[in-house]
Amino acid sequence: MTHENNDKQTGAVLIRGRKFLLTGVSALLLAVGLAACGSRTAEAPQPAPNESQAAGQAAAPADSSQAADAARQTSYPLTLTDATGTEVTFESAPKRIVSLAPSETESLFALGLDEQIVGVSDNDDYPEAAQSKPKMGGFELNTEAIVAAQPDIVFTADLTDDATVESLRGLGLTVFKFNPDTLEDVMTDIATYGEIVDRQSAAKAVTDKMRAGIEQVRTAAASIAEDERKTVYLEFSPGWTVGTGEFMHELIETSGAVNAAADTQGWSEVDAEAIIAANPDVVLYSKLSVDPKTIKERSGWQQLTAIRENRLVAIDDNLVSRPGPRLSEGLIAVFDAIYPDKRQ
Repeated sequence: MTHENNDKQTGAVLIRGRKFLLTGVSALLLAVGLAACGSRTAEAPQPAPNESQAAGQAAAPADSSQAADAARQTSYPLTLTDATGTEVTFESAPKRIVSLAPSETESLFALGLDEQIVGVSDNDDYPEAAQSKPKMGGFELNTEAIVAAQPDIVFTADLTDDATVESLRGLGLTVFKFNPDTLEDVMTDIATYGEIVDRQSAAKAVTDKMRAGIEQVRTAAASIAEDERKTVYLEFSPGWTVGTGEFMHELIETSGAVNAAADTQGWSEVDAEAIIAANPDVVLYSKLSVDPKTIKERSGWQQLTAIRENRLVAIDDNLVSRPGPRLSEGLIAVFDAIYPDKRQ
């Protein structure tokens, strides 16, 4: 059972809001919520001594891994604030979950919640098990299907605007929206999932793996001499690029490269003259939605170093456009595209 409180002035906002993510493959997804009241998060219970011990006998040290797992158990009721500023109280771990974004679905499956997931968006294709789940709609949501699924909670991401979320909350469903801006935000969101569904140890295993991949790239990037650092142009929707304030920009910077569109903010239409002036060494483009010929044939772009040296590399959209557990793999893919053979 979950409850929501729409008072945006109370509670600590755990997920930072943002405008939206524009990609060639992004889907308009939504979530829903049930209005009620919230309560404060309780402290996690501590393991009790073994009841079989004699009175006055000192407790034997607990196995460290078991103690850690016990400390990570969620104590309910749990109240958290989502990206819309709405407090949501979970009376227990959700047993029926609808996910309306590929990134959220990937995160939930990574925590071993296959059996609890009763609906996904039409755009959810990973892992393979997601493809056989009941579909809740894509760019246009199937609200009847969402209601019929009788979810305890519906999770959604940044592409669902707040007005849509509120209208669906009016249907008597509960929504929790995530809205990450950075790699760290993504890992924080996964930890939050672990807390909500009482899979904190599983969430830590996922984020530990992500951090290991990120650290591997950071270590490799630190070894690149300043005069060897590349300038990179990224096009993940035809005619659009990305600047600061988006995690795709962070992927380029973390890789030890310079974003050719770093002077812009968020997603914007390509300024052809500015890219010519930046003269990128490498062009990264969407494998799914961008034809590299259109980049090569742009007026004046034939002089770019990346085009003269044929350094145009297709990137798997799903690895870098979905703020989920595979984003660290996307970072590795970006680094390897920019600096082949530099990673040990």
